[in-house]
Amino acid sequence: MRILVIEDEEKVANFIQRGLEEEQYVVDVASDGKTGLEMALSGMYDAIVLDLMLPGKDGFEVLQELRAADNETPVIILTARGSTKDRVRGLDLGADDYLPKPFHFDELAARLRSVLRRSSAQKSTKIVVGDLVLDTAAHLVWRGDKEIELTAKEYALLEYLMRNKHRIVSRTMIMEHVWKDPLAPMSNIIEVYIKRLRSKIEFDGKRFIHNVRGIGYRIKEPSNGE
Repeated sequence: MRILVIEDEEKVANFIQRGLEEEQYVVDVASDGKTGLEMALSGMYDAIVLDLMLPGKDGFEVLQELRAADNETPVIILTARGSTKDRVRGLDLGADDYLPKPFHFDELAARLRSVLRRSSAQKSTKIVVGDLVLDTAAHLVWRGDKEIELTAKEYALLEYLMRNKHRIVSRTMIMEHVWKDPLAPMSNIIEVYIKRLRSKIEFDGKRFIHNVRGIGYRIKEPSNGE
């Protein structure tokens, strides 16, 4: 599952990111409210951890605009502003939970699992492209009745492509979201992993992953050949 952390304190953001990645989540970080809102509105995230005191837009504004756009991604507010008034306002604006700073990571992880369970009960955890199915809750992939075994990085790359099905994603976008390194677009690591994915999911000659020359990749319903 993919989690967005909107937190301007670098040490806190890095602490949360490392912890969640050890829990097998894919984690993106935004350090200001404006960027965080733009990322949240993409619909790519299963949950959001949101600080209130942010530059650009504060957490209340981010939450209000997110809900006004009919985005129901679960939100956990994580902030030093722990007054009853602030908690009530955050919950009234549509937050799913509220955890004051300082906090224990184990409690944050437990609260995150709780909101994800509630959210999963309301929506499907499966992403489907043709007969290729990826289950974000179980971390499993199938083609028809055949389960596809993937490494953690292969799974992360396929999930990113499938969440953006029919859209072209650039090499830079892939490096940033899957390898967390937007400054290394000249590496051939993407091609290596795309080749591995193709060998595993395109075993019957049907093409899912398409190379868009000079730009990046796109995944769509299968066809025979390019």
